[in-house]
Amino acid sequence: MADDILATIRDLIDGKGEKQYGLSLVNQRAHALQAALLAEQAGCSAALITAALLHDIGHMVHDLGEDPAAEGVDDHHEELGHDFLVRWFGPDVTDPVRLHVAAKRYLCATESDYFGRLSNDSIRSLALQGGPMSDAEVAAFRALPHYEAAVQLRRFDEGAKVKGLQVPGVAHFMPYVQESLAAGR
Repeated sequence: MADDILATIRDLIDGKGEKQYGLSLVNQRAHALQAALLAEQAGCSAALITAALLHDIGHMVHDLGEDPAAEGVDDHHEELGHDFLVRWFGPDVTDPVRLHVAAKRYLCATESDYFGRLSNDSIRSLALQGGPMSDAEVAAFRALPHYEAAVQLRRFDEGAKVKGLQVPGVAHFMPYVQESLAAGR
């Protein structure tokens, strides 16, 4: 069973990962691998490295096209990704995935310079996702068990859009995914 799940994840990233990542200069696969590499380089847990690798898997499991935000559609990829992953992984992986969009809204509300660091596609999707959080939303977000991991994941997400960056392939990150699978059961 674990081998089937690992194969499914590899196939999604290697197969559907060719799709362009919004307006960015990288595709979904490069974005996922760069995010996972940033988490690995930061010394994060296997769960957070796995979450970084899979944080945008919701983009790969829907049929809304490559850039639904350009059509004014919020694809709710964080919820789709969470719902896809929760069958196999525990909340240390799935909650940061589910919360990484909320973390963008949180950071825009709490750090005066964060909005200026967003890519054009993140700015466009932010409007569809509700904009910066209100004070009440910030307080509610901070009360969530995995909000700090989601914020860390969000920072990896924003940093993972470098065209031409050499990164290890999907196979390099599979031991983290396998460890997270075992811990999630």
